[in-house]
Amino acid sequence: MADQPADKKFFENLSGAGKAIGVLTSGGDAQGMNAAVRAVVRMGIYVEAKVYFIYEGYQGMVDGGDNIVEVSWESVSSILQVGGTVIGSARCKEFRTREGRLKAAFNLIQRGITNLCVIGGDGSLTGANLFREEWSGLLEELAQSGKIEEEAVKKYVYLNIVGMVGSIDNDFCGTDMTIGTDSALHRIIEVVDAIMTTAQSHQRTFVLEVMGRHCGYLALVSALACGADWVFIPEYPPEEGWEDQMCVKLSENRARKKRLNIIIVAEGAIDSHNKSITSEKVKDLVVQQLGFDTRVTILGHVQRGGTPSAFDRILASRMGVEAVLALLEATADTPACVVSLSGNQAVRLPLMECVQMTQEVQKAMDERKFCEAVRLRGRSFENNLNTYKLLSHRKPDTELPKDHLSCSTNFNVAVLNVGAPAAGMNAAVRSAVRVGITEGHNMFAVIDGFEGFANGQIKEISWRDVGGWTGQGGSLLGTKRALPAKYLEKIADQMRTNNINALMVIGGFEAFESCLQLAEARARFEEFCIPICVLPATISNNVPGTDLSIGADTALNAIVETCDRIKQSASGTKRRVFIIETMGGYCGYLANMGGLAAGADAAYIFEEKFDIRELQANVEHLTEKMKTSIQRGLVLRNENSNENYTTDFIYQLYSEEGKGVFDCRKNVLGHMQQGGAPSPFDRNFGTKISAKAIQWISKKLRETYRRGKVFANTEDSVCLLGMRRRNLLFQPVVELKDQADFVHRIPKEQWWLKLRPLMKILAKYKTSYDVSDSGQLEHVARHSPKEAETGAI
Repeated sequence: MADQPADKKFFENLSGAGKAIGVLTSGGDAQGMNAAVRAVVRMGIYVEAKVYFIYEGYQGMVDGGDNIVEVSWESVSSILQVGGTVIGSARCKEFRTREGRLKAAFNLIQRGITNLCVIGGDGSLTGANLFREEWSGLLEELAQSGKIEEEAVKKYVYLNIVGMVGSIDNDFCGTDMTIGTDSALHRIIEVVDAIMTTAQSHQRTFVLEVMGRHCGYLALVSALACGADWVFIPEYPPEEGWEDQMCVKLSENRARKKRLNIIIVAEGAIDSHNKSITSEKVKDLVVQQLGFDTRVTILGHVQRGGTPSAFDRILASRMGVEAVLALLEATADTPACVVSLSGNQAVRLPLMECVQMTQEVQKAMDERKFCEAVRLRGRSFENNLNTYKLLSHRKPDTELPKDHLSCSTNFNVAVLNVGAPAAGMNAAVRSAVRVGITEGHNMFAVIDGFEGFANGQIKEISWRDVGGWTGQGGSLLGTKRALPAKYLEKIADQMRTNNINALMVIGGFEAFESCLQLAEARARFEEFCIPICVLPATISNNVPGTDLSIGADTALNAIVETCDRIKQSASGTKRRVFIIETMGGYCGYLANMGGLAAGADAAYIFEEKFDIRELQANVEHLTEKMKTSIQRGLVLRNENSNENYTTDFIYQLYSEEGKGVFDCRKNVLGHMQQGGAPSPFDRNFGTKISAKAIQWISKKLRETYRRGKVFANTEDSVCLLGMRRRNLLFQPVVELKDQADFVHRIPKEQWWLKLRPLMKILAKYKTSYDVSDSGQLEHVARHSPKEAETGAI
């Protein structure tokens, strides 16, 4: 490894030789736990540590015997796509007693396990921390009673604990997302989408009860993702008189010809006096006051079930690898830590700081300090709530005098989609229109991108026009790849004719390039001297200035779901390798992340050059794999990864070289990756960043409005709103120009390439992995209310 830079830290220098790691799942199950278990086992074995399953959580640790078993690489094959936890989870009263913990310590010492990876909720992690604190005392007690030798006390002097939070409620402070939350949202949204069709048929009101005894995250995000009429969450109880307010809103919506009403209730919802609000109570209220045909649906354990989403698989895999790194680096002085997600960064936080903050939320709610409870939940939760408030603020047109709004100048704001359709575009348009109207603007929709703009396909769009758009895939406004350069004069005419004061462009690389062209044309056309904002929306995730784009998550789920089915089709046929082509242009995001989420053996991408030697090495690797109990292979190829090594070429090469060992099948996924209903993440991400963009546009309009006219010609008045590491940032497109490769239409630097070694490690390839970003134990950030405005998603 002589070519490794001196300032970087590589995990090859960390050895697990002589160490034993125990992995357990505890508390309520959550989709993605198996992906975390798989990552811990494979990373542990990769660094030459022994890894043990501890079956049935703490109960298995206390009972010992066959509940603690050393595992092999093959032990975790085919569990990535399985929901729940294959090693079982159980509540254990005995572990809560010192006697129980004494038994657990003895059972671990018998196998030399002094590193524990605990996947569970705050209760499970608190128990693990207590166990760690008592460890040396427990060992001395075991030695005094003659159960272990004095040598063992010296040899196994301290216990290392690393936690990962598996909880569908997302109720743990310190992490933006817990393992299982995204999958639970998938289950909720699937049900909501299905219910909407029947509710519209009968003009019904549906009251949906979702999980979340102490945390309203699932209810809040699903309300945002489906455009619910009302939501009840424990952290933000409704004001006094909410019963009348809700009924007025429902009847107004019905009067505006809305055929269905959706009300979402978290199971732990309360009013401002800490009294429970149940789904039945809400239903009875609607029936008594309005006489609407109303039904209750309690989702229950459906939310915990099913296959994990692509997001949860990637999150759990990243966390599992990070957990093993944390255990390898731990010393006697290292506090028990929890691996968390902040933005798209994996971070380590002191476990008890997170637990303490989580308990403070409950304390604040008990004391009816609800603003404090929301703040303690973190920036992500607070942003969700602020966006929901913005979107539910609207009253009927007759009751909205213009003078009560922040802008009374009747600015005209146009919204258009550019490039290929991406799931979540419609959610972004809906959010822009409704927040724009709330801010006092007249909102205009441009049909068919810049081509439609040039042809005058512009119409004013109302609050009602975008009803039900969040769950619609594709682009309802229509979208074209045409750039504005050849239509500049016509577009300027249309902007003058319609008096357009600001522009929101939702799309992929074309949208970024379009706004760059408009910014550069300002010297010739004064009409373009207005605030312009780009929202990245493309399945390829290839826009400079953002780590994530609207639509990429939905496409990733489509790929992973297809890979699962394809792998399943081989369950009756041994020794088969599947070669699958994904979209993405020259950007390998979908192939790489799809490979990580689906458990692929290889993923060929444009960003990482490969040659015939690497293809041959992959074939040899698969040949060796076929000698084990895992007789199935999966290879992904990005569509433009190499002009000579096409999907057909790779398929023929593998078929020829694998003769007598395995046979091959190929599959080109094509446009199915662009279709389908948007995932909860894309609905939510589109909704939130669009609301934030409109607020930025409003601010710029006020700043640049002089003598009855908007005039904005500074670089910072044409921005792209992107997520960078942990924050949402407005970045001038002119500054992003240097970060773009215009020939291949990709950013010059891409964060996800750092995750590429993970896929290789988990597929048993020797590789180098830069862990310079890891290893630093951070502290839980307590943010001020202002931070939420600029903060994470």
